[in-house]
Amino acid sequence: MMWPRFLVALGLTAALVGCVGSASESDPAQHGVDSSGQAVDGLIVGHRLMEAGEYELALKAYYRAAGSHGLNVDTLSAIGSADLALGRLGQAEEVLRRAIKQDPAFVPALNNLGVVLIEKGNYGEARAFFQQAFAQDSGQTDSIRENLKLAIALSESSVYDVPQEQGEFRLVRRDRGQYVLLTQL
Repeated sequence: MMWPRFLVALGLTAALVGCVGSASESDPAQHGVDSSGQAVDGLIVGHRLMEAGEYELALKAYYRAAGSHGLNVDTLSAIGSADLALGRLGQAEEVLRRAIKQDPAFVPALNNLGVVLIEKGNYGEARAFFQQAFAQDSGQTDSIRENLKLAIALSESSVYDVPQEQGEFRLVRRDRGQYVLLTQL
């Protein structure tokens, strides 16, 4: 009685293997895949995803682009921009510095590194990168001009700010009608 079940199972397994073989030999167009088309460049896909606010997907597209183009200034700058948009400031700074090392005049990397440095509170260094980006861009881009103005204002205000004492005052009641002012100086 065991043999008929075994033969049925064997027949089903053979049928499934036959289906798998026929599916792999079928025409890709049958499944909605156009194998004659060219793949879209990962940088273009990443830029579109960045515009759509899909930063994690954009980062993956930029990594794919780096796989096909190599880690050049374009791919490094794009990866750094996606890291910046995701709030990964340390990673963004490292990647953008690598991009600038490859091409010290690449405006998007200079500008984005300046933004990272502003976010980290390094206003003077950010100002220097924005000045380089502004000079390379010949002042054509409004966002770089605005970033430079912000960096100048922040770097100058941080130089002239007088540090406040860290002590806070507290009013503490001792007895009826008696209060003492305490501080942590």
